[in-house]
Amino acid sequence: MTEEAVAEPITNAQETPESPQADTSISLNDLQVLANIVDLASQRGAFRGNELTQVGAVFDKLNAFLAQVAAAQAANAESQEGAESPAEGESQEA
Repeated sequence: MTEEAVAEPITNAQETPESPQADTSISLNDLQVLANIVDLASQRGAFRGNELTQVGAVFDKLNAFLAQVAAAQAANAESQEGAESPAEGESQEA
C-alpha cells in the first residue's frame, strides 16, 4: 500500500466538518434500540460474568423507564381522546 492510499482517507475525514448544531437528543426509539442491543449482546456472550450484574441493573432500569413512559403516553392519549370527543347527549351545534 502506498502512502497516498493510506493518507487519502485521513484527508477525507478531515474535510468533513462537524455540524455545530448536530442533533444530540436521544429518542424513546433510540432507548428501545439500546435495550435490544444489550439483550442481543448478552445472548451472544459479549459480557463477562463479573459484568452481568451491572449490565442487568442498567437493562432493568432502562426497561422500567420505557414501560413507565409507554404507560404515561397511553394515559395521555386516552385523556386527549376523551377531551376531544363531545360527551354523550351534548349537542355539537355552536
